[in-house]
Amino acid sequence: QVQFVESGGGLVQPGGSLRLSCAASGSILSIYTMGWYRQAPGKLRELVAKVTSRGSTNYGDSVKGRFTISRDNARNTVFLQMNSLKPEDTAVYYCSAAYAGDLYWGQGTQVTVSS
Repeated sequence: QVQFVESGGGLVQPGGSLRLSCAASGSILSIYTMGWYRQAPGKLRELVAKVTSRGSTNYGDSVKGRFTISRDNARNTVFLQMNSLKPEDTAVYYCSAAYAGDLYWGQGTQVTVSS
């Protein structure tokens, strides 16, 4: 079992930045693919970014060039640096951990981009 503590969400103006953090516990998370997904009202949950245990990254098309995912295995923590935020980035952002068919989700943190 994996538990998460997500932080860093909030209200930001268009063009601003936020940094999300997800501290995980309960397993050897260095072997997991860690990721961030988001879900806006009335829409399906979508991939924002993920990073494998070896550091390979993958981004959703809408955030490429603006968001950066990173991980600190020593602290079992994954980060999402979000720059040049747009109103359409408004959503609940969920941390995830996946390995060998197991998939775990955080409770989510709200990000609102509005003037």
